[in-house]
Amino acid sequence: MSKIALLFPGQGAQHVGMGKSIAERYPAARDLYAQASEILGYDLARLCFEGPAEELDSTIISQPALFVTSLAALEMLRAERPEVVLSCEMTAGLSLGEYTALVFAGAMSFEDGLRVVQRRGEAMQEASDAAPSGMVSLLMLDRSQVDEICQRASELGVLSIANYLCPGNTVVSGENPACEKAAELAEEAGGKAVPLAVAGAFHTVLMKPADARLAEALAGVPIKSPEIPVVSNVDARPHEDPEEIRELLVRQVVSPVLWEDSMRYMLDHGVDEFYEVGPGKVLRGLMRRIDRKVHFETVSGS
Repeated sequence: MSKIALLFPGQGAQHVGMGKSIAERYPAARDLYAQASEILGYDLARLCFEGPAEELDSTIISQPALFVTSLAALEMLRAERPEVVLSCEMTAGLSLGEYTALVFAGAMSFEDGLRVVQRRGEAMQEASDAAPSGMVSLLMLDRSQVDEICQRASELGVLSIANYLCPGNTVVSGENPACEKAAELAEEAGGKAVPLAVAGAFHTVLMKPADARLAEALAGVPIKSPEIPVVSNVDARPHEDPEEIRELLVRQVVSPVLWEDSMRYMLDHGVDEFYEVGPGKVLRGLMRRIDRKVHFETVSGS
């Protein structure tokens, strides 16, 4: 019998129109958008369904928007294939998606999760505004090559690895001059550099002011032991202790995302059927580089 895991996307997967067809078809999804708009104080559904893209792509909006839209996609999956949701034995989410995974696993409520995600987006945007910085995806290079590039480019400013996504795809993050140098060195090494459309250097020490604000937001939120294992971005392991989960969510903002390691942990523990629940197909693309043979489906509703 298959062992199922649900995966939830992170920032960058958003697009105008996401969730619209799901909300039209499923009352439970519509209710999520209505609740979210009340909590956030603006019409989230309108921004997701109609844009404009510039507003939806902002860190402050995109994080709550992806969180809610992924949970709306989960309601569609629950309605159409309840056996998949009921049989799920493990879950994870990429960066922001980890909050979606924790809500799915019963570790925190939808309302609390949304409020924390809203504060997280605001704090990360403020930290980004404080230092001109960015992220660059380095392709076709191994980890040791990227490590060397980081060491050399960091002479021009703060730079470190932010995401270990899959073989041949590592994201570096830091101050703009260092990011530009890293891109140049990657091309010289035979790789390819793709600057990412993000507000700043996520998952590095440049997010330091944001982690303190996130800790404040999480301090007042009840967290329970997850009903199924949620694999943490920080150490690629699941945790049951609510206080450990709280601490890891704070650390996640300034620590690299160990996505490839997280997927290998799931594969090593028998997961052989994956579902990407939410907008886009980013996680499917990453899994094809980690294990092409594994069963993988996307549940986006668009």
